Amino acid sequence: MAGPANVGGSRILLRKLREIMETGGAAQERLDRLVHMVASTMVADVCSIYLTRGAVHELFATEGLKSEAVHRTRLKHGEGLVGLVAETAQPLNIADAPHHERFSYRPETGEDPYNAFLGVPIVRSERTFGVLVVQNRASRVYGDDEVEALQTIAMVLAEMVASGAFGDLSGLAEVEARASRPEFLQGRAFSDGLAIGTVVLHEPHAPLGRVIADDPVREEERLNAALLQVRKTLEEMLEGDPGRISGVSREVLEMFLMLANDPSWETKLKHGVRAGLSADAAVERVRGEHRAKFNNTRDPYLRERLHDLEDLDNRLLRALAGVDGAPAQELPADAVLVARELGPAELLDYGAERLKGLALEEGGATAHAAIVARALGIPMVGLLPGLLSRVEAGDAIVVDGERGEVRLRPEDAVTAAYRQRLELRTARAAEFARLKDTPAVTRDGARVALLLNAGLALDAHHLDDAGAEGIGLFRTEFQFMVSETLPRLESQTLLYRDVLETAGERPVTFRTLDLGGDKVLPYVTAEREENPALGWRAVRIGLDRPALLRYQLRALISAAAGRRLRVMFPLVTMVSEFDAARALVDRELEWARVRNHQLPAHVEIGVMVEAPALAFSIPDLKGKADFISIGTNDLMQYFFAADRGNARVSDRYDILSPPALRLLKRVRENADAASIQVSICGEAAGKPLEALAFVALGYRRLSMPASGIGPVKRLLLSADASAAGAVLQPMLSSGVSSIRGELTSIAAKQGWAL
Repeated sequence: MAGPANVGGSRILLRKLREIMETGGAAQERLDRLVHMVASTMVADVCSIYLTRGAVHELFATEGLKSEAVHRTRLKHGEGLVGLVAETAQPLNIADAPHHERFSYRPETGEDPYNAFLGVPIVRSERTFGVLVVQNRASRVYGDDEVEALQTIAMVLAEMVASGAFGDLSGLAEVEARASRPEFLQGRAFSDGLAIGTVVLHEPHAPLGRVIADDPVREEERLNAALLQVRKTLEEMLEGDPGRISGVSREVLEMFLMLANDPSWETKLKHGVRAGLSADAAVERVRGEHRAKFNNTRDPYLRERLHDLEDLDNRLLRALAGVDGAPAQELPADAVLVARELGPAELLDYGAERLKGLALEEGGATAHAAIVARALGIPMVGLLPGLLSRVEAGDAIVVDGERGEVRLRPEDAVTAAYRQRLELRTARAAEFARLKDTPAVTRDGARVALLLNAGLALDAHHLDDAGAEGIGLFRTEFQFMVSETLPRLESQTLLYRDVLETAGERPVTFRTLDLGGDKVLPYVTAEREENPALGWRAVRIGLDRPALLRYQLRALISAAAGRRLRVMFPLVTMVSEFDAARALVDRELEWARVRNHQLPAHVEIGVMVEAPALAFSIPDLKGKADFISIGTNDLMQYFFAADRGNARVSDRYDILSPPALRLLKRVRENADAASIQVSICGEAAGKPLEALAFVALGYRRLSMPASGIGPVKRLLLSADASAAGAVLQPMLSSGVSSIRGELTSIAAKQGWAL
C-alpha cells in the first residue's frame, strides 16, 4: 500500500486541504472531510486527529476508527503511541504498533486489526498541541515521502487551528494551539523595574498568512535566492579582512557556512516548497522541527548544533523577507522584547528608548545582556523555562523586575494592580529625584559617597539624573564585547575621553579589561576550560598577553591628558600580580613622556578585591595601591564556593551572613590601617539593607547601579550610622546563616527608610 510517492502527492494533499477549508461548512464536518481526504490520498486504512485539550489528547476526528470514539477517546499525557509522539515532538513510524511497549489499547476505537502506525506532532511556536496519525492493517514502515507529506499536513493544520479557521467546534476553544490564556511564569530578576507592554519576538515567526503557495516554481526561486544570499553573506564575512575575525568567531562562521551548504537541509526545504508550501512556511516548518528537537535534547553538543541550525533558519527567514523587500520590524511604543537569549550588541541595537522591558527564556544575572539592561534602565527577567512556547507576538505582558515574575496575557484586574505599582514606582522616582542634589549624610553626620557603576558612555550622561558623585566602576570590556573587531586605539581613547569630560570634576575609576570566563570576545581565540570562573581571565590574561593591556593603558593615559586618572585591575589574587600590572602603567607613562605627550595631572592605581587571597593581603598593599575596591559579586562567589551564574546554588548564600560581614569588616580595618582608600562596588551596594550593613561596618564609599542610588540615599538620610554599627556588632558573632531578618526588624523599629 503506497502513499504519495513524490512531492506531487503532497501537493495534491495541500490542494485538497485548501478546497476543504474554502468550501466552508461546519467545523466538525470539515475535520471529518480532512481525515477522509488524507486517508484516501495516502491509501491508509485510518487517519485520525488528536488534539490536546487540557490534560488529555482527545480524538477529534477519524476515518477508519469507530465514529462513536470521537470526543470520547482521551489519552493522558504520555499515554500510548499518541502520547509518545506528543512527548517527543518527533514522528513515530512503526510496522507493528500493538506490540510496541507504549501501545495503549482502547476497545471503543476498534483499532484491533491495524499494525502499521505513523504519527506526527502538530506543532506551532514550539507548542505541541496534537498528533496526526495514519494506520494500515498491513505491517509496513511508511516511506520518507509519506512521513514528509503527513508532517506538511500537520503544519498547515496547526496554522489553521491556531488562526480559528475551523470556527466554533465543541472543545476546540480548550485546545491551546495558540497561547491565549493568562499565564504566570516565575523566573529571576536581572534588572530592576516594572514594564507593562506588548510582546515583540526577537526572532518573529514567518508571516504564514500564505501557508499554501499558488506558484511552487516562484516559491522555489525565492528560496534559492534567499539561500544564495545567506551563503554569500557568510562567505564574504570569512573572506574579508583576515584580522577582522579569528578564533571562535571564525569557527562559528565556518560551521554556519558548512550547515548552509548542507544538502540535506536544502533538500528538506525544497521538499516543502515543491509539496505546495510557501518558502517562508517551508523554513518555518524546518525551524519548528529543530526547535522541538532542541527542547527534547539534553546532550550539550547536540543542543549547540541544533541551536546553530535554528540560527541558520532565522537568517534564511530574514533573507526571504528581504527578497520581497519587506519592511523591517516596527516596534510598538510599549515593546517588551522576548527571546531565548540575547547578546549585548543585539540589545543595544534596539535601544533603551524603544524597549519597555526584556524577558529571556535563558539568560543570567551576570550575563552581558543583563548588565546592559541595568545600564539602560530596562526591566529584565530571565530563566523563564518554556517562555517561547507560551507566548505570541502581540500578546500583552507584564515584566516584574522586582520579583522576577512575568505575566502573559494578564486579566484586566491584574494589569490594573500592576499599573498601581507602576504609579507608586513613579512617585518614588520623583522622591528620589528631589534628593539627587542632597549629600548622603546620616543623622549622626557620617558622610557616604554614592558612586555609579557604569559600562557604557551613556551611563556617564546619567550622573546628574542619578545624583551620583562620580563613577566608582567603569567596566571597559563592553566596548570590546559589542564590537566585531578589536577597538582601535583612537576609538578607545575617544570613549574614555568622553566619559571623563562628561563626569567633569567628579572622579571616574576605570577597571581594565575583565575578560575570560563568560566574557568571550568574537575576535580572540578562547580555549574551553573546565571552570572558566577560576581560569584564565581578567588580569591574568593582561599579564600573560601584555600587548592588549598596554594598548588599553595607552588609550587611558591619552584620554586623561591634564586630568585625574584612576585605574584599577580586576581579579588580582597576589600582590606580585598587582606589582607587575602597575609596572605596565609606569612603562606606558614613560612611553608617553619621552614622546612629549601630555600626561594625566594625577594618576591613582588601585585593585579590585575579588579573591579571598587578596582580601587577606591588604596590609601588603600599603605604599603600593592608592585604593582598593571590593567586588562583592566575585568575592562572595569565591568565598562561598557558589557559582553566581548558577541558579541552583547562587541563592544558597547571603552576603548578610556573619562570616561574610566579618570578612568585609576585616578588609575595611586593614585598609584603614594601611591608609588605603576603600570602597564597595558590587551589585549589593545598591540594595538599601546591604548598604546599611556596609555603612555600619565603616564603609564610606559605595558604588552601585543608577537605580540603587535613590533608595540607598533615602535610607542613609534617615539612619544613624553609629547606632547601626552598635546593633550590628553583636550579630557578627552569631551562628545564624543570615542576619537579614534581624537587621530588617531593627531598621523598621528605628524608622529607617528601607
